Amino acid sequence: MSISDQTPTVRQDGRVAPRANRPKRRTFTASYKAKILEEFDALPEGGSERGALLRREGLYHSHLDNWRRSRESGALKGLSPKTATSSEAQELARLRAENRKLTAELGKTKSELGKTKTALSIAGKAFALLEEISESADSDAKPAE
Repeated sequence: MSISDQTPTVRQDGRVAPRANRPKRRTFTASYKAKILEEFDALPEGGSERGALLRREGLYHSHLDNWRRSRESGALKGLSPKTATSSEAQELARLRAENRKLTAELGKTKSELGKTKTALSIAGKAFALLEEISESADSDAKPAE
């Protein structure tokens, strides 16, 4: 890139012309923001899925923080603040959070159960092998009649 590429060009009306190679700033619709926030909040906390969502969409966590702040203040049209208007809505939110937590816990428990079953299977096979060795050792030690 040369110096002439870096200097802005001034139009006849005195305004600076945009450079062709300057990247455009992305804009997001309110519905897109709401969809991403809902999708992000539905994923388990601390899970790798949240990072995968941000990478897939090309977003930073600060985007979500700003969108939440704007939604809570009511500044974003189309993004209503998350306020529980009734006890039913609060209960539903609590149950959804509990469901996410229990689903994550269930996955961990299933993994541990699989490991335990494998260990028991190995222990059973080892016991059978030792029993077989013991019987063959006993039969070798007996005198022939």
